[in-house]
Amino acid sequence: MVVILIVLLALVVLLLGWFFFAYNSLVRLKIRVDNAWSQIDVQLKRRHDLIPNLVESVKGYMAYEKDTLERVIKARTQAIDASGIKDKAQAENFLSQTLRSLFAVVERYPDLKANQNVLSLQEELTSTENKISFARQYYNDEVGRYNTLIEVVPTNIVAGAAGFAKRDFFEIEDKAQREAPKVQL
Repeated sequence: MVVILIVLLALVVLLLGWFFFAYNSLVRLKIRVDNAWSQIDVQLKRRHDLIPNLVESVKGYMAYEKDTLERVIKARTQAIDASGIKDKAQAENFLSQTLRSLFAVVERYPDLKANQNVLSLQEELTSTENKISFARQYYNDEVGRYNTLIEVVPTNIVAGAAGFAKRDFFEIEDKAQREAPKVQL
């Protein structure tokens, strides 16, 4: 009887140990996903901060392109106000589209293409776009690991009991949006 009690106690200790290990693994991955999202958020804020400077730099040259500038400003506002990963991804994708149209318009103005301030801002924006892409990739990698751990047996039992929920990927929705913004002067 004592042997059975010791074996049962050992099994309970092993199960509790495994539960804590699985729970801590889920918590660590959740924190890494949150950190990865905050890295995207930092780069998006940088992008949002650069856009007004770019708009101001081109405003004087582009008197007839007021609609394009207004769309960029509106897209920026929507991107800043978006909450949740899916909404944020949609708003950022729309912002990328409007920036592409702004850069296409810039191409039509030789004086503007030669403006050092515009060139500098475009270079910074391109660099930021690259950083966003890398941060997005890292975030999606971490979300993939986290979602996998939530769904595989036996950690799915711990995830369900502890209330861990799947996370959304930061995805590009439209095939046309999958192309990188081209900044050529």
